[in-house]
Amino acid sequence: AFSPRALKRKEYTAMKKIFKTFEAEMRQLTTPEKDCWISLVKPTEKELAEVAELYAIEPDDLRAALDEEERSRIELEDNYTLILVDIPVVEKNNGKDVYSTVPLGIILAKEAIITVCLEETPVLYALKQKHANELRTHMRTRFVLQILYRNASLYLQYLRVINRLSDKIEQKLHGSTQNRELIELLELEKSLVYFTTSLRSNEVVLEKLLKTERIKKYPEDEDLLEDVIVENRQAIEMANIYSGILSGMMDAFASVISNNLNIVMKFLAVMTIVLSVPTIIFAAYGMNLAPEGMPLAGSPYGFAAIVGISLIVSIAAAIYFNRKKML
Repeated sequence: AFSPRALKRKEYTAMKKIFKTFEAEMRQLTTPEKDCWISLVKPTEKELAEVAELYAIEPDDLRAALDEEERSRIELEDNYTLILVDIPVVEKNNGKDVYSTVPLGIILAKEAIITVCLEETPVLYALKQKHANELRTHMRTRFVLQILYRNASLYLQYLRVINRLSDKIEQKLHGSTQNRELIELLELEKSLVYFTTSLRSNEVVLEKLLKTERIKKYPEDEDLLEDVIVENRQAIEMANIYSGILSGMMDAFASVISNNLNIVMKFLAVMTIVLSVPTIIFAAYGMNLAPEGMPLAGSPYGFAAIVGISLIVSIAAAIYFNRKKML
């Protein structure tokens, strides 16, 4: 199975690649052909202008997916159909994986499929491999639905990863007295909010895609679209469940951390009391007084006796507090 971690940051540079299937084999082309797939990853203005002119597409529609705040939607134009959905991505923050979403634009032109995204994504990366047997660029509707299906599946995959991460953080929280683990949980909860919002927006797009007659769908395509909707709804339910669990976990473990800190402070207070007993005795014998007024001051074993008495009293105090379950 393809792992998203296989993607390197160097693949996120601006690029335009053209693909087409020949006899169940995905091949990369140098120039556009009929029924090809043009993949634009963080494209330059020149690349956008070339594609817009070639397929009579509004440049603003091509740039829509380059705006991280763009909402998911479908737009039906005379020469093409624009489908804009949110896809999950993994970013690095202080050496840790942070999950977020970015827009993916899919444009169904008359003779090509065009995808536009800010980053190389696992949703499309696997499609570009040579042996993508189930893909056909000339079956454009099914090709788009397969992209959407992979997108919903990737959400589910990342949600399972987030759930495993939250379980690991939970184990650390039991004995923690710091806020580091709570901050990590907060980052995961923020990712789930992004996922939930994006999945709900995608659901609206999928429902509209099911109803529109502009895009031709064969019976197999309708079944695939229904599978995409089911996967998307499952991802929404999982995100809601995990978000609720994380919220409750954060509230509970905020109290746990406070209680752990109270336990530490109680232990330190008891140890202070236990150690204060010999301190008081030694302070009394350290005062500048006549030896006749100090017990055991004239005895050759006086020092050892005083130390022994201090230890006995300290041990007795420790045993007392231990029986009271204060240690």
